Amino acid sequence: MSMLTPPGMGGKRYRITGDRYPRMRRPRHRRRIILGIVAGACVLGLAGWGTVQLIDVFGGKGSTAQAAQDSRHCPEGGAASRANAPQPAAGKLPAPAALTVNVYNATARPGLAKHTADELKKRGFKIGKVGNAPVAYDKKVGGAGILLGPKAAADGPLKVLATQLAGAQQKTDDRASADLDLIIGGTFKELTAQQDAAKALALLAHPAQQPAAKC
Repeated sequence: MSMLTPPGMGGKRYRITGDRYPRMRRPRHRRRIILGIVAGACVLGLAGWGTVQLIDVFGGKGSTAQAAQDSRHCPEGGAASRANAPQPAAGKLPAPAALTVNVYNATARPGLAKHTADELKKRGFKIGKVGNAPVAYDKKVGGAGILLGPKAAADGPLKVLATQLAGAQQKTDDRASADLDLIIGGTFKELTAQQDAAKALALLAHPAQQPAAKC
């Protein structure tokens, strides 16, 4: 028998007997190289995906996509938001100077009609009759007040007058004139602050775009 030192055996000598030979293992560095390549590809893929997401967010595409998704999942909410937004009156709104307002006091507190009429006059409204409320309304108006006018005034003049008295009811009747009535109710304290009334009037003429509702 001869002594052989196969390559890669680290200089060790083995005795070969019979038909058995020492097995040669494949070097493990190839497996490590393959695993390294696969891991590197995964890292690069994740990094590229993250970069695309950041570009979408800062470029505005992410918010657009989210808005579209919200509209699909929340159609009733979007419709409700639009319905709750201030609605413009049909046609051009009349200026306060084009409206004549009769001021009536339906409470037991004296002087409210005169004081309210004077304040409306300062705000540009024309003042008609001033006095106690008709019998049909006297001591029978429980809220802040009632605004009355012809049917044609429902979509314009009454809305303009309503900006001056928050919480007032708006009603129409069959009167022939274009005059409006402001009937002061039991919980009335004062007209809407002039600055707030001016903002409400501007919003009525040009409703602000409301944000989408969140589901």
